Amino acid sequence: MTDAAAPGAVGRRRFIAPARADVDQACFAHPLFAAFADYQGLMVAADWPTISALNRQLALSGKQLVEQDDELLADGLHYEQRIERGQIATRPCNWHDLFNALVWARYPSVKAALNARQCQDIERNPPGERTRAQAALTQFDETGVIVRVRDASLLHAWGRHDWHALFVDGAAQWRSGDIAVSAVFGHALMEQALLPSRLLVGKCVVVQGDDDAQVVDQVAQAIARADVLKDPLELRPLPLMGIPGWHADQDHAFYQRIEYFRPARAGRVYPLTVR
Repeated sequence: MTDAAAPGAVGRRRFIAPARADVDQACFAHPLFAAFADYQGLMVAADWPTISALNRQLALSGKQLVEQDDELLADGLHYEQRIERGQIATRPCNWHDLFNALVWARYPSVKAALNARQCQDIERNPPGERTRAQAALTQFDETGVIVRVRDASLLHAWGRHDWHALFVDGAAQWRSGDIAVSAVFGHALMEQALLPSRLLVGKCVVVQGDDDAQVVDQVAQAIARADVLKDPLELRPLPLMGIPGWHADQDHAFYQRIEYFRPARAGRVYPLTVR
């Protein structure tokens, strides 16, 4: 479901989220959650919101959260196919599915484009067969980040995995907005961020532009046209805690942690920005 970067990072083993009462609510002040401030009450309340309460508060256009139970699963449909008919299967009292619902509320056009692409491949291929595109769509759905750049100068350093050049030498460009996170999209990233010690890695689509909302819309359109997310290798890994201000201890030793700030694989080439 998610991709590993280091011990304490998003890992290949199944992640078990902490109990609601055990979550330090200070984690929701991290920049990763900035776009979801309007929904903070759903994250910090002592009790889990019911699915009906989520439907009332989120008001998902053309979609409804429905409890994932045996009766729902007996229809034989894929998860994505149920969404095409308006039903988002949701487990109650579950961080992963709560964050998925919040992403649907915040970025519905991107979620809808991802789901439509998944359904197209499900219909085109034999049962049980998954394409490279489906793998890319799933990775972005779970760990996706949309990054906006005003010019492509830092992309060369990023492509080489020259993390010092990207984050330290390029710190002023992060602070000025010449390069910025337009959207944290992956709900698995949000779930992992419940534990502040986790060193998270986003899988990124990069867009050249100035306006975050417009950039997100461009990504939705590019996904719908199948211009992007045709292969997982298109996604640029980004050690998110390297972004200036995203981690408390960004000293020289931190950026030397090779198990997190990994070198590029030989021959690895990333695509240009979405325009």
